[in-house]
Amino acid sequence: MKAESLVVSAAINIGLAILILSLFSILKKQPFYAPVYYARRLSLGHRTDHQSFNFRRLLPELNWISRAVRVTEEEILDNCGLDVLVFVRLFKFGIRFFVVCSIVGVLVLLPLNYTGSTVPNTSSHSMDAFTISNISSGSDRLWVHFSFLCFVSCYGMYLLYKEYNDLLFKRVQQLCNRRSEPDQFTILVREIPLCNEHKTRGCSVDHFFSKHHPYSYESFQILYDGKHLDKLLCQAKFLTKKIEDLRHLSSTKKYSRNSSASDAWKYDAKIEKLEDMLQTLGCEIRRIQCRMTIEQKELPVAFVTFSSRWGAVLAAQSQQHTNPLLWITEVAPEPRDVIWQNLAIQYRHLPLYRIVIIVAASLLTIFFVIPVTAVQGIAKYDRLKKWFPPAMAVDLIPKLRSIITGYLPSAILNGCIYIVPFAMIGLARLAGYISRSKKDINACNMVFYFLADFFMTYILTNGLAGFSLEILQPGLLLWDTLKSYTWDHGKKKHPYVYSLPYYRIIPFVALCMLIGIVYAVVSPLLLPFLVGYFLLGYAVFINQIENVYITTYETCGRYWPYIHHYIIVAIILMQVTTIGLFGLKAKPSASFSIIPLLVVTILFNEYCKIRFLPTFNQVSVQEAKKNDELDKKDGLMEENVRKALDAYSPPCLRPLDLGMEGTSSTKPFLSPA
Repeated sequence: MKAESLVVSAAINIGLAILILSLFSILKKQPFYAPVYYARRLSLGHRTDHQSFNFRRLLPELNWISRAVRVTEEEILDNCGLDVLVFVRLFKFGIRFFVVCSIVGVLVLLPLNYTGSTVPNTSSHSMDAFTISNISSGSDRLWVHFSFLCFVSCYGMYLLYKEYNDLLFKRVQQLCNRRSEPDQFTILVREIPLCNEHKTRGCSVDHFFSKHHPYSYESFQILYDGKHLDKLLCQAKFLTKKIEDLRHLSSTKKYSRNSSASDAWKYDAKIEKLEDMLQTLGCEIRRIQCRMTIEQKELPVAFVTFSSRWGAVLAAQSQQHTNPLLWITEVAPEPRDVIWQNLAIQYRHLPLYRIVIIVAASLLTIFFVIPVTAVQGIAKYDRLKKWFPPAMAVDLIPKLRSIITGYLPSAILNGCIYIVPFAMIGLARLAGYISRSKKDINACNMVFYFLADFFMTYILTNGLAGFSLEILQPGLLLWDTLKSYTWDHGKKKHPYVYSLPYYRIIPFVALCMLIGIVYAVVSPLLLPFLVGYFLLGYAVFINQIENVYITTYETCGRYWPYIHHYIIVAIILMQVTTIGLFGLKAKPSASFSIIPLLVVTILFNEYCKIRFLPTFNQVSVQEAKKNDELDKKDGLMEENVRKALDAYSPPCLRPLDLGMEGTSSTKPFLSPA
C-alpha cells in the first residue's frame, strides 16, 4: 500500500467516526430515542435525564467518554457481572500492551526500518519504507528486531499471567458473592436409564442418588418431551399479543372524533371471541401438562439438587457408573442460561451434530475466499486494470485511485465479514449446546478461527467506523422510527433490550489484536492505530454496557481462558512468522535464536492450563465447602436449597400466565417438582 492511500483511508474513516459519534451524542439526548440508547436503564426502571427541551440537546458533546474514563471495575462487577468485566479487561489489556509496544516500535524500529536500505529508495511513497522489508538482507540491524520480538513476547506473557491470576481471584470471590444462585446446588444428569422395577426414569434418578449420595442428595426435576406443548404455548402468546393490540385499537376508536360507537363495538366483539379461544387453549395446555406426567413422556435428562454445594461439586466432577456413557453429570448452567429444547437431544448424537457444524463452518471458510480474492484485486491496482480494463478510467479523476485502493477494499471486506458472526451463531445454535453461554463461546471460537489476517486499513474501518456504528445502532434506530410511524403509532414504546453480543465482538477484537501482534515486528507503524482502536472500543462499550445491554447469564469469567488462548496463538504466530522472515532476510542465526523463545511461550501456555484453567472450568471442593459454611453461619442454607429446588422447572410445566386475571386459564396446574 502507498502512503497516500493509507492517509486517504485514515482521513475517510476518522471523518466518518467523528460524524457518527457526533450524531450519536445528539440522538441519545432525545427522549424519543431513549428505548434505543437507554434500553438497559429503562428495563431496570431508571429514568433518563433528558426530559424537557433545551438548546443543548441539539449540540454534540463528549460527556459519555468522560464517564467511561471514570467508571471503575467494581461498578462493572457489581452491576453487570464478571463476564462483562472480562470483556472490558480485554480492551484494557490491548491498551496496556499496544501503548508500550507503540512507544518502543515507533521510537526504535520505525527509524531503523526507514534508514535500513543500502539501495537508494525508489518508492519513497510506499509503506514498505517503514517496514522490515526495507532492511537489507543479512544486516545486523535485524538483531534489533529480534530483541523487539523478545520484548513483545515476554511483555505479552507477563500481562497474560497477571490478568489470569487477577481474574482467578475475582472468579472465586464472585462465586462466593453469588452463593444464593441455584446452579451452585444443582447438577445436570444425562443418559438416565429406566428403572428396572417401575420402568420410569424419574424413579431411577431418585433410587440412584439416594443410594450413592445419601448424605447430600435432596431432590430432582425430570424433563419431559414438550414439543407439542411448546407449539400451543406459542399460539397462546400470539393470541395474547393480538388481544392487547385490539384493546389498544378499541380504546383509540372510543376517544376518536371520526369513529362511531359501532366501530369500537366490533373490536370489543373480536376481543371477546379471542379471549374465549385463549381460555379454551389454556384448558388444553393444562390438560396436556397433566397427561404428560401420567403418560410419563420422560426424557433421559434431569436436574438433581443437593443439600450442599460440596455434594453438588463431588457429584458433578465424579464418574457415576462403570459405563461412562450412563449417568453423565456436569455442573448445571444458570436457569436463565439453559436452552431447554437442546436438552431433548440424545447425548450420543451430539458428536454427529458437532461434526456437521465443523464441516459447514469449513465450507463457509472456503467460499469466503471469493470476496477476499476480489478485495485483493482492488487493492492491487495494476492487477485490477489487467482483470478489468475499464478500471483505467480511475486515473482520469485525481485522488480517486487512492480512495479505491486505500478505503474501498477494507469497506467491502468489512461488509462481507459482517455476516460471519451471525452465520456462526446460527451454526452454534444447531450444535446442541445446553446453555447460551456455551453456544456463544463456541461461536466466538468459530468466528476467530474463520477470520484470516487482513491489511492495515481493516483496523481503521472495523475500529473507527465499526465502533462508531456500534454505538449509533443505525439498524435499530431505523427500525424504531419505522415502527413508531406505522403499525406501532401511538402505542407505548418499550426498550429494545438485548444481551451483550460476545460472539460478535470478542473474535473481531481478538483478530485485531492478532494482526497487531503479528505485524508488531514487521510493520510497527500499525501499533499506534491499534492504541486508538482499543481506546475508542473501551469508551464505546462502557457506554453500551451501562445504558444498552443487559446481563442474561453469568459464567463467572469463563470467557477469559478463551481470550488468553487467542492471544497466545497470536504471539506464537508472530514468532513463527518472524522465523521465516529472518530466513528470507539471510539471517539464519536470528531464526534459530527464536526457537527457544517459541518453546518458552508454549511451556508458559501449558503452565497456565495447569495452574489456572481447572479453576475456571470447575469449582473446587474447598471453595464449595467454604461457601456452605458461610451459608450455615448466616442461616441461609435452607433458603438457598429451597430456591434451587424451584429453579429448574421446564417451561412446558410452569404455571400458565396469559395476562387474563380472574380466568381459569391462569391458575397453575403443576408446581415444580
